Amino acid sequence: MFKKEDQAVSKEVRPEELGSFTGSEEKYSSNEFLNTESKTGFQNFIDSFRRKQATEDESAGQQLAKGISKRHLILMSLVTGIGTGLLVGTGQVLRKSGPLFLVVGYAIAGSFVYPTLQAAGEMAVNYSELSGGYNSYTRMFVEDSINFAISWNYCIQWLSVISIELVTAAITIEYWISETRVNPDAWVAIFYVVIVVIHFIGSKAYGEFEFIIGLIKVCLLVGFIIMGIVVDTGGGPTGEFIGGRYWRDPGPTKNGFKGFCSVFVTAAFSYGQSEFVALSAAEQPNPRKAIPTACRLIFWRIIVLFLGSLTIVGLLVPSNSDHLMSEGGGSNTSPFVLSAALHGVKAVPSIINAVILMSVTSVASSSLYSASRTLQSLAEQGFAPTWFNYIDRAGRPTRALLVSAIIGLFAFIAAYKKQVTVFNWLLAISGLSQVFTWSGICLSHVRFRQALKYNNISTDALGYKASTGVWGSYYALVWYALVLISQFWIALFPIGASKPDANNFFQSYLGAIVLVVFYIGHKLYTRKWRLLIPISEIDINNERTIFDEEILNLERQEEQDKWDRAPWHKKIMIFAFNH
Repeated sequence: MFKKEDQAVSKEVRPEELGSFTGSEEKYSSNEFLNTESKTGFQNFIDSFRRKQATEDESAGQQLAKGISKRHLILMSLVTGIGTGLLVGTGQVLRKSGPLFLVVGYAIAGSFVYPTLQAAGEMAVNYSELSGGYNSYTRMFVEDSINFAISWNYCIQWLSVISIELVTAAITIEYWISETRVNPDAWVAIFYVVIVVIHFIGSKAYGEFEFIIGLIKVCLLVGFIIMGIVVDTGGGPTGEFIGGRYWRDPGPTKNGFKGFCSVFVTAAFSYGQSEFVALSAAEQPNPRKAIPTACRLIFWRIIVLFLGSLTIVGLLVPSNSDHLMSEGGGSNTSPFVLSAALHGVKAVPSIINAVILMSVTSVASSSLYSASRTLQSLAEQGFAPTWFNYIDRAGRPTRALLVSAIIGLFAFIAAYKKQVTVFNWLLAISGLSQVFTWSGICLSHVRFRQALKYNNISTDALGYKASTGVWGSYYALVWYALVLISQFWIALFPIGASKPDANNFFQSYLGAIVLVVFYIGHKLYTRKWRLLIPISEIDINNERTIFDEEILNLERQEEQDKWDRAPWHKKIMIFAFNH
């Protein structure tokens, strides 16, 4: 009752019928029904890469394997994407902005990321079998050219991040083993093989991998916060009370308003892949139950794992430390590592480095997932060659996955002498893409609600409603506009510069230029000049999962009764983990 029912009628096939038969206007050959028990495991694995047979009305989203469980999604909502941006990149932000601007900037970023993910969750539940998730929302509710530009920008972002994270993993190894002893490309090769093998096994293997790494990340960040409190209050090896010493000298802020504005792009990159809960909807067996819980946990991800850990970093690492973000940018310059190393805490720096290594490998894996699913979705929408719209018998987007993996080979620049320059340009391509994607989600949500109102469809008929409502999306859109304006300013006039810097501008704002080029290019190709789809032309029920409003209201009443009867300690658990 709460999901679309497959209209195809299954039938039992007798041996004499194996030659061929027609069902749902599709002809099946006897090869589809061969007894697989006679084949070896390897032969079955090879056969799994053949195209999956599907009915004419079955979309790619319905063909993808349902390998992401609620257990997987809950951990992913907490920690997917936590890697270079938070664990390493915040060192540069601390150096440029100071501890106060660092925490306040991330808090503000969290305040507009949360309603964005609530909006994504609402549409993901109500369009749960839509291939590509939010990468298709702008096509349905906004306009084709905007969708083309944002989706390709998003795809390019994660194709770039695969290489960025694998190179960072190789650099992280240098904390223990110098590059003069082992070529960094050797480490890249190991991590590359690991993530590619995981993805070709299938989404369930990916979910298990992310679940294990996710548990480790949560343990690290919670343990780091506890360690930081102990060290700051004088319980460290030196027994010295630190308190707010570094907030007084060198001070809480640096570089004024420019320093404050410099926080947002790194914050967006750090919060990146939080929207994964919506992208993976088509690969979840029960998105209506899993996604609301995952969206609620995003709040705790922001408050505890991000703001809690960054507050500790600001207390334990002075913003003028010479160790912060040298040109090499290795994990030995991570503010999380320095928080322990600068105060004589033994062993912990190596533990943090080990988790950073696992984290960046995890982000590379998630990037491969995001890039391949986005590429397949683009092909299904007609925005990429149809060759990529291939789902195999195991429910994998094989061709999109293969091409994404091949592009990931770019990570073998790790041994290149000018890797930092290449690294910076890869970051430039992906830097603003997250802002555009989130803006597209919020704009789509606003238009979705307008289309509901136009068609006289109550929000009570939705399987999940964003807790921040449509006004949360408006709030986030205002902030995204401000972030783009402020980033344009500090990109053209960087901190410490008295005149425009063209090189810095293109490294900081290249993502916006790529977006505009794709948008204009698509307009010129299609000759469609309208800016938005008229509300009257939006087909609100296309691909939408229709829920029974009466039963939804009964379930909501049951949830309210459960809340009213629950003791205070259970109410805390319900508030924290259930919608």
